[in-house]
Amino acid sequence: MTNNIKEKIQADLQEAKATGQLRTENIREIVKSAVAQVAGELKEGSSELRTLVKDAVSTVIDNLQDKGSEIKEEVTASIEGALEAVNSKRHEAIVKTQTELKQIQAKLDNEEEQLQQEVDGMLAEIENTNQDKSANIKDAIASAVNAIQDSEEVGLLKKRYAQLQAQVAIIRANLAARYGGRSGEVKDYLDDAKTWYNQARPKAETVATQVEEKHSQLETKMGEAGSALAKKERQLKQSLRELLLATADLFKDKESTKQETHVK
Repeated sequence: MTNNIKEKIQADLQEAKATGQLRTENIREIVKSAVAQVAGELKEGSSELRTLVKDAVSTVIDNLQDKGSEIKEEVTASIEGALEAVNSKRHEAIVKTQTELKQIQAKLDNEEEQLQQEVDGMLAEIENTNQDKSANIKDAIASAVNAIQDSEEVGLLKKRYAQLQAQVAIIRANLAARYGGRSGEVKDYLDDAKTWYNQARPKAETVATQVEEKHSQLETKMGEAGSALAKKERQLKQSLRELLLATADLFKDKESTKQETHVK
């Protein structure tokens, strides 16, 4: 079985050479196609799968020895193709689980919104039923209600949660791209990151200049990652890595920036 895979990869590589199509993306697809034909019949995590991946990559190396040491991208492409082929079922399971998580998240968001509406209704009722009180009492009630509604701690918790969710989505996009995830999977994670980022982003008037610049940089990195994904460029992984670092750099300074804004 392994010999058949070697022969197929070798034949496809020779054909690509002859037609001038021996590019990294083609090598990735050649290995992915050959390995996928066999991987589905083998048990996940088995030694046979590991041998299959090793032999597939070795075949590419053996057939490109004439390039000397300048085959790093080709070897990387062959590894990516083999890994994507053997991990396709697991990625399908990941996508399914992620879909289920989104549904649960949507349900939680809806329940939280309903809870908030109920609380707001109760607070409004408290104010409305005490209109016959003295001015001082009404002011005290209004002040107490506003303090609960505009709780700074609650706002900060929500912002922190959105920040963490944005970072998690970007981390998942990095992992999916690194370990053979489909472009649609990476795109979903990037879309999630944008959604959570928009919830975490503070209003422009409350942001210091330095942090506003970091926000702009982060949005630029998001755009670059999305563009690289759409064009299926190999630069995608580097773009995602830079996006992850930019996100970490932006969110780690929230407290100090918040304090600086209050001081000003």
